[in-house]
Amino acid sequence: MRTAASNVSAMRRMLSTAVIAAALLSPLAAARTALALPPLPGAEPTPAPVWAAELRRRLDAADARFPGELGVYVHDIDTGASYAYRADEPWYLASGVKVPVAIAVLREIDNGWLSLDSHATLLPSDFVDGGGHTNSHPPGTRLRISYLLEQMIIHSDNTATDVLIRTVGLGQVNAVAAELIAAQGVRITSLADVRRLAYGQLHTGAAGLTSQDLLALQRSGVGDARARKLAQLLAVSPADFLLPGIDDAFEAYYATHVNTASLVDYGRMLTSLSAGLALEPDSTRYLLDLMSRVETGKRRIRAGLPARAGFAHKTGTQYRRLCDLGIVTMPARATSQPQARVVVAACARGAGTAASERALRDVGAAVTAAGVLDRSPSPSSSP
Repeated sequence: MRTAASNVSAMRRMLSTAVIAAALLSPLAAARTALALPPLPGAEPTPAPVWAAELRRRLDAADARFPGELGVYVHDIDTGASYAYRADEPWYLASGVKVPVAIAVLREIDNGWLSLDSHATLLPSDFVDGGGHTNSHPPGTRLRISYLLEQMIIHSDNTATDVLIRTVGLGQVNAVAAELIAAQGVRITSLADVRRLAYGQLHTGAAGLTSQDLLALQRSGVGDARARKLAQLLAVSPADFLLPGIDDAFEAYYATHVNTASLVDYGRMLTSLSAGLALEPDSTRYLLDLMSRVETGKRRIRAGLPARAGFAHKTGTQYRRLCDLGIVTMPARATSQPQARVVVAACARGAGTAASERALRDVGAAVTAAGVLDRSPSPSSSP
């Protein structure tokens, strides 16, 4: 039987986004840093922040230069000021789903069922294509939970992610997503199933693809070469496919809205994480530290931010879909000024990697130039 690690953990597991405002009145919330969560759906609109018009102008310009579509959500954690640019639309998160996976794992640690030094055994069925170093280990290797978390967040390692999902259970991951992202539910899948579901738009036999099949598909190349390899693995003809090619398969997969959420909802999770409402204090610091050391996406939002800004984030990359989702911290220039803490969640769709990364860099530059991170007193402020 699972022990109750604390009343705080039990209460937090019961929270939904619909009752976070009430939770802020609890003793737990009173002990935390004060924050302003993004408004819940249906809430009264708040006045536009002073930087909104300039941010909109710059985002319009970035969007006009970009051959696809941009979605951006900006939320000042301390003041509650927010701005949404197509952010209420559903956006494919790609590896952005790894943050709720990490929260699910760290909650098991908070509750005493796992520790960072616990081990998980790498199975033959765990292997998925992608970055990181987990695939360099043979099946049967026992890997520390801390290693798997580092690989998943810092290097966006898909195999490490699927080992962690298997360890805590996909139900736990989706419970975190329902609580912290969207109460109506966000369907997160394993990273291997992302591939099976996408290829399944071409042929239902893709549901039976093994891990070794998925690795072989990745090695086969892109476009028609991958389609031919898929037909070979399934022992069918490309003429049997339901759609013309791989491009169409991924677009059809995105239309199912699996691993998808609005950027407003994802931003709400990041705000809760920053405020310590998602995890216990030690786990909060641990996850934010991992996110501040992310090695992927250096040409995205980070490239448009000031050099002295911190950025705890997670990137996501899939076919013609890129995201960068995180929390910017801007140190104060003077001891009398507060540090800025701003959620910036952005995704790009419908274009290649290079163009999408430039667009996300432009988002970071727009946030900076519009004064979102500025905590200097206005000229009209009293001394």
